[in-house]
Amino acid sequence: QVQLVESGGGLVQAGGSLRLSCAASGLTFRNYAMGWFRQAPGKEREFVAAINWSGAMTNYADSVKGRFTISRDNANNTVYLQMSSLKPEDTAVYCCAATPGTAAYIRGSSYRYWGQGTQVTVSS
Repeated sequence: QVQLVESGGGLVQAGGSLRLSCAASGLTFRNYAMGWFRQAPGKEREFVAAINWSGAMTNYADSVKGRFTISRDNANNTVYLQMSSLKPEDTAVYCCAATPGTAAYIRGSSYRYWGQGTQVTVSS
């Protein structure tokens, strides 16, 4: 079965950086678009970033453009989210998602598989 396992979350001060990883198994990774979403307490899940199968196409939420970078390693079935200049409002549970396709999808409903998430907390 498909598994997506996130890691790399933690507590960081505002202005700091973190790199999240999402290891995928049970699928042909290079055939899947990957995305990162986040959900803060009391808020709805929101799109963060997405990448197409080859890495040539990416999309970002306006709130993270210029600060976050999504990338993937198809040889190791892993997608990354490099987060810099973190702000307290970035605090959330970050989940990765996967879906077959060729685009960098920004809607959560486009994704078939989801990980459990990793907590990111940014202190002020």
